[in-house]
Amino acid sequence: MSYFSYVSLGPDQDRQHLPEPRQAEPGQWPKLEAALAVVNRDLAATLPGQDPLILLVTPSGEPSPPSGTDRGQVYVAMPDGRWHGNPVNACDLEEGDPPEPDDPMTVLTVVADAAQETITELLWQAWPVCGEHGIGMHPRPAGTAGSWYPDETDAAGPPVWWCGGGRDGDCHDASPVGELASALRGKQHSERERDGRP
Repeated sequence: MSYFSYVSLGPDQDRQHLPEPRQAEPGQWPKLEAALAVVNRDLAATLPGQDPLILLVTPSGEPSPPSGTDRGQVYVAMPDGRWHGNPVNACDLEEGDPPEPDDPMTVLTVVADAAQETITELLWQAWPVCGEHGIGMHPRPAGTAGSWYPDETDAAGPPVWWCGGGRDGDCHDASPVGELASALRGKQHSERERDGRP
């Protein structure tokens, strides 16, 4: 993936003067970093050979405001710097707006969604996959119905990996985001019991 495929150049810009994307400095985006650490636990549990995802910053090229907040865009990226999808930070900040969402559940959902998009598009595989139905899952608030849509305001549960179910439409919350390892261990344990193995 080329960084420049994501940047529209105006008539007075050329590629030679655009700042290069870089890995986020530790502590620069604490809420996003904390959420990515949780999502990386799920990545390690389900794709053990995959290195952890990183936060990648594409600088805006504009001077930082007096607050020192970088106006660049932050993406969830592969360790080699490739990414796919939308930024996870607020890019068009009004005066006094925080660059990261305030609500930890919103941050975790946004980061999980971005991680899923990057993994799915760049590794060409569904991730994460429901152990029961064998289909890809999506982050959404716990306890939501199959007809839920992202702009609903009454869904306030913690983010989970949600499965749309098989052909029977048996949708369900598979695991809280960050706890797929426990869900996988529980499934393996129940399969051993069903098969009469210890």
